[in-house]
Amino acid sequence: MFPTIVERLRGTPAALEDRVGELSPEALIRRDGDRWSIQEQTGHLLDLEPLWMSRVEEFLTGRETLQAADLTNRKMHEANHNERQLTDILSEFRRARLALVSRLDTFDEEIIARTALHPRLGTPMRVLDHAFFVAEHDIHHFTRITELIRRFAI
Repeated sequence: MFPTIVERLRGTPAALEDRVGELSPEALIRRDGDRWSIQEQTGHLLDLEPLWMSRVEEFLTGRETLQAADLTNRKMHEANHNERQLTDILSEFRRARLALVSRLDTFDEEIIARTALHPRLGTPMRVLDHAFFVAEHDIHHFTRITELIRRFAI
């Protein structure tokens, strides 16, 4: 199952580029009330890459509890993604995600099975579970992007 999940992660940059790359700048930054725009959803995916990589490294070092996420999403708000160029966000995301996937590609069965406590969920998580968690997080934001595209008939 691990190689399948890693392939999902590897394909995310291309899928994201395909989904948002042809949208107009106006469509990208349009907000649904106070909810994030398409470009902010995209930037949020980029913002979390350092956390995902840190957690992978924590599995390797034997840390008992994984680093907590900032549930306030301070980084996303401070990054002001709607003022950035989408091409820069996508390029940085591709670079960061491929670094994560390259790291995961080096793992053997013993490392994949290592566990650490997820700080918010309060349950043990294997490297395999972490990779699945990241893939599901990606899909959550892809779904929101699709909802925004449909809502605004972009």
